[in-house]
Amino acid sequence: MPLHAGEPTPQADAAPAPKGKAKPAGKKQKETKLGMRATKDGDFSEWYSQVVIESEMISHYDVSGCYILRPWAYAIWDEIKNWFDAEIKKLGVQNAYFPLFITEEALTTEKDHVEGFAAEVAWVTKSGSSDLDRPLAIRPTSETVMYPFYRDWIRSHRDLPLRLNQWTNVVRWEFKHPTPFIRSREFLWQEGHTAFATRGEADAEVHTILDLYAAIYQDLLAVPVVRGVKSSKEKFAGALYTTTVEAFIPHTGRGIQGGTSHCLGQNFSKMFNIEFETEDGTRAHAWQNSWGFTTRSIGVMIMTHGDDRGVVIPPRVCAVQVVLIPIPSTKLGEEARAAMAARAAEIEAALKTAGLRVRVDDRDNYTPGWKYNYWELRGVPLRLELGPKDMEAGVAMLARRDTGAKESVAWADVAARVPQLLDTIQSDMLAKAKATLDTCIEQVTTWEGFMAALERKHAVLAPWCDEESVEEDVKRRSAGKDGENKDAREATMGAKTLCIPLEQPELPEGTMCFASGKPAKNWALWGRSY
Repeated sequence: MPLHAGEPTPQADAAPAPKGKAKPAGKKQKETKLGMRATKDGDFSEWYSQVVIESEMISHYDVSGCYILRPWAYAIWDEIKNWFDAEIKKLGVQNAYFPLFITEEALTTEKDHVEGFAAEVAWVTKSGSSDLDRPLAIRPTSETVMYPFYRDWIRSHRDLPLRLNQWTNVVRWEFKHPTPFIRSREFLWQEGHTAFATRGEADAEVHTILDLYAAIYQDLLAVPVVRGVKSSKEKFAGALYTTTVEAFIPHTGRGIQGGTSHCLGQNFSKMFNIEFETEDGTRAHAWQNSWGFTTRSIGVMIMTHGDDRGVVIPPRVCAVQVVLIPIPSTKLGEEARAAMAARAAEIEAALKTAGLRVRVDDRDNYTPGWKYNYWELRGVPLRLELGPKDMEAGVAMLARRDTGAKESVAWADVAARVPQLLDTIQSDMLAKAKATLDTCIEQVTTWEGFMAALERKHAVLAPWCDEESVEEDVKRRSAGKDGENKDAREATMGAKTLCIPLEQPELPEGTMCFASGKPAKNWALWGRSY
């Protein structure tokens, strides 16, 4: 995929003071008053809490579980939105918008569906000081908002397929520990809702969308994912089946659902009476899908690539792909300073002409070292330095954020070399994350091997009989006693199926389920999860 061009997002002149558990500041931190105080390996939870604030991704809000997405984070969502929106429009999907509120009657139309969301539904019960005649739910998802109108709009096979998507927010009143991007009470997403005449069409779309979700993670965010099908216990409430892309966070040993594409079958169309006249004049219920992808993906990206210096953002989604920092010495005269500024402007123009998002940081109230740390904290993929010696040699120094590697490039070659290097950074970030993921998935066949892998904070690929009662038993048996603090509780939480991978290892005849001893039907990916 090509790198996306666009205007960079304005930034504040200084980062906020670090919060959280402090550790002695190093020399560089003392000089710049920037930097992380928690380490990714030492205290992952505290590191993540700090990095999303210090990198100006979010600000906390006075409603628990809700966060402000600052421009540096929203720019990433824009890149995802722009790419995915273009791709689904190629498929014939159209954008629409449906209301935020749902009547109780509509919400409860599909019993399994509402039971799946009941604990998370937020209700509006008052208008000013007056009680509403009937409470209104704030959408946790929009099936029950949209499908009464699908019933009105779909009359004939000529009205199919109907393929709509909306970019919106939803509210799910989570009671678990809130985590920016990962688990919040309000988040942004896209939700697609489609209807077809046949199951074959619906099945094909489910997997097409799943491939697009995998592409967002792997091609844009440089995060490897496993494509699979959810177990009956973990599938979307009311769906025929659910497909998913699953990511894994090695530092916590926990899987995380990255995006889901559901085949709803005819369940909702029967509940909402979405019928159409077929070509032969008979009546049939539509086959439906729904699919969604959220801002959780940004948190997965931060957790995957971030380091002790801050976030590391892949070039394809970063608001600023290259930051150009002139380094005028105090000994330089006005003429030399003007020449450096002119050269920086020429390089900036050449890079923008090449389609890149570029920022020149020529602020004269900060030292070069402060600027280096400022942009490293924010994860800008590539830094271009232009100092007095570079001016004499006719070169610029390029420094990679992901590896720290530097190289000197002649001015005439910068516009050609930088796009190549950004592509290399993008592919190297994915390759590194993929190699790490591969070491974190263990293939086992016994309960003892399963538990040992969990203790190593790994995901486990194990043969399974595909029975819900066995999955529940695994979760119970793999959970330890709750500790005194959150980290201890997370370390002892039970494991569940993350997915049944679409790419299955060979399952020899006679293979037994690792947990029950019954004949195995497939390989399932298990793990603790967010």
